[in-house]
Amino acid sequence: MWAQVWAQAWAQAWPQVRAIGRKRADAGRVTVPEGDTLRRTAARLDLALRDGVLDRSDLRWPSAATVDLTGSTVLETRPYGKHLLTRVSDGRTLHTHLRMDGYWRVVRTGSSEAAARSPKVRAVLAAGPWTAVGHLLGMLDVVRSTDEVTLVGHLGPDVLDDDFLPDPEEPTPTLPPLAPTPVGIDDPGRRRWEGPGLEEALRRWDRQGGRPVAEVLLDQTVVAGLGTIWTAESLFARRVWPWTPAVEVDRPDLVLRAARAQMRRSVAAGEELARVHQRAGRPCPRCRTPLVEGSVGVLPTARPTTWCPVCQADPHHRPAPPVVHRWTGVAAAERRRH
Repeated sequence: MWAQVWAQAWAQAWPQVRAIGRKRADAGRVTVPEGDTLRRTAARLDLALRDGVLDRSDLRWPSAATVDLTGSTVLETRPYGKHLLTRVSDGRTLHTHLRMDGYWRVVRTGSSEAAARSPKVRAVLAAGPWTAVGHLLGMLDVVRSTDEVTLVGHLGPDVLDDDFLPDPEEPTPTLPPLAPTPVGIDDPGRRRWEGPGLEEALRRWDRQGGRPVAEVLLDQTVVAGLGTIWTAESLFARRVWPWTPAVEVDRPDLVLRAARAQMRRSVAAGEELARVHQRAGRPCPRCRTPLVEGSVGVLPTARPTTWCPVCQADPHHRPAPPVVHRWTGVAAAERRRH
């Protein structure tokens, strides 16, 4: 039996095993922005800009090119899922989303980086000694702070929110603190349901029926903050086959708790060190079976996931979908070229 499992696993993984030598040595170190990245980014922006008066505001975005926030005091920067909300004293909020490639850097005012001459720069905010430069941002809006709900009100509970769990916090490292929200500012995600965020996320989960569990975790309207990294990692931690119908997952609360705990550790460590994400072809950290890659969803929104065919085997022996490459629209069936 085990020999057969190993043979099947190697047959699936061999093209990826062969390609390992051509991958970067740090393939397990991943930087695609998810909720943990946003939490760290918000903490950096908050530390640099909070209570500072903006003496530079340069928004290089078509719909916001004429907006000037100069003279306003920065009240705070808060994350919500994969979104950042920078609130200022004149009642407006700068909303940004990193998408796949965006990032914010905090640099010394007057430095060459603060000059922000790169065509990749989408936003510049400076207050005193610090300048925040947003590169390759995927979304940028300026709205009244009271209208933030129009941007993030459709999202599910933030998996990293302080009020997500109904019980005392799990024993994972302390997150970098976010200062209290100023009086009069209403956090957009905290007053749309009663009780802890986990309970609301489970209510939304219960409505997903036969959707694959990986697809549910990636759905920001169910729970906000997870992407392909922590979807793969949380399912691996709980030994759940990624295409298990949501209704068949015995303890979805444990999957969400695993995701939160892993993301909290990532925030505290200051980096994401994946165990399985983007490590197809390498040995499973538990059983040493080669990890394999699969696809979640359909084109054009198909997303990759990595899983262990032994630790995360489907008890009903259903076949995993083939890998679908978004850039070609072709089912590659694990024959990806490198």
